Amino acid sequence: MLTGVKEIARRAKVSTGTVDRVIHGRKGVSEETKNKILVIMKELDYQPNILARRLASKKVLHFASLIPAVSSETEFWKAPIKGIEFAEAEIRQFGIVVDKYFYDQNDKESFVKQSKEILKNNIDGILVAPIFMDECLAFSKECSQAKVPQVFINSDIPYDSRLSYIGPDLFQSGHLSAHMINYLVKKGDKILIVNISKEIDSYHHLLRKEEGFISYFKDHEKKVNIIKTDITTQTDYRSVEAKLKEVFSEHSDIKAIFVTNSRVFSVAQYIEKYNLNHLFLVGYDFLTESIAQLKRGTIDFLICQKPQEQGYKGIMALYQSVVLNTHVEATHFMPIDIITKENYKSYSN
Repeated sequence: MLTGVKEIARRAKVSTGTVDRVIHGRKGVSEETKNKILVIMKELDYQPNILARRLASKKVLHFASLIPAVSSETEFWKAPIKGIEFAEAEIRQFGIVVDKYFYDQNDKESFVKQSKEILKNNIDGILVAPIFMDECLAFSKECSQAKVPQVFINSDIPYDSRLSYIGPDLFQSGHLSAHMINYLVKKGDKILIVNISKEIDSYHHLLRKEEGFISYFKDHEKKVNIIKTDITTQTDYRSVEAKLKEVFSEHSDIKAIFVTNSRVFSVAQYIEKYNLNHLFLVGYDFLTESIAQLKRGTIDFLICQKPQEQGYKGIMALYQSVVLNTHVEATHFMPIDIITKENYKSYSN
């Protein structure tokens, strides 16, 4: 019995050269023929010897990652970096290198500078954690023109040419946060939404969470009083404290707070300092500071969305597409996990 490429060619009624072009992702094969060959490969569970092929080519493939740097404000980005490094360790044997680039999440210009640096190099795929809408769109368009496949993690932007988005459904995570708070508030109660970011107008992912949160109460026709504050000038604790003092001097009867990102621990610090433990507090991410506040009961719920796994899956999606020439899901939503002081010990990012 024929095996491998010859059997695929026989069944598809094409030459072995045509099968070889499909396996290696080369041009010159019609879409109809390509699909027929891919179906037969799947039926036969044919796996090309990727390692031998990559070693024979001696060409090093360069993927790049562009995500925010870990800062004194938040350690959130440690997790995606770890996931990226785990993926790189797995695929390094196939002659693949992941070049890591970092930008300041409070500085658009640092993103632009790093994206320009990436485009100077001959990269084969890019993983991006997009924050600044306009700048990310401009970069994505340049990547598309250069035929560089793109995977987004953590937050998505409305761009049709990306290969894949791996991350939370931002709208639904905001919706879920409102659902939890809904159990503890009644008609007319005040709920505070806190956005902490120097570039809030550009932070698409925070605004989508906010939209989901507000939408929940509209959908359920529960007339609560939603107040919003954006802390944008500085995002250190002293700035958060000053802004919250201002809000609470005007609205001392707030019942619950929803913080749209990982800086929820700053709000928790304020609650603890001013003995406001009657407030219900929901925020994001499995960080050391937030877990400490969760254990003490200052934070009631943390919404977590596997950032380490996002980084890992993002690099592996590029590998699947560029090296294995296999289909990658256009959208892969991560689970929305609810963490409490009762279950945090068994959770990992």
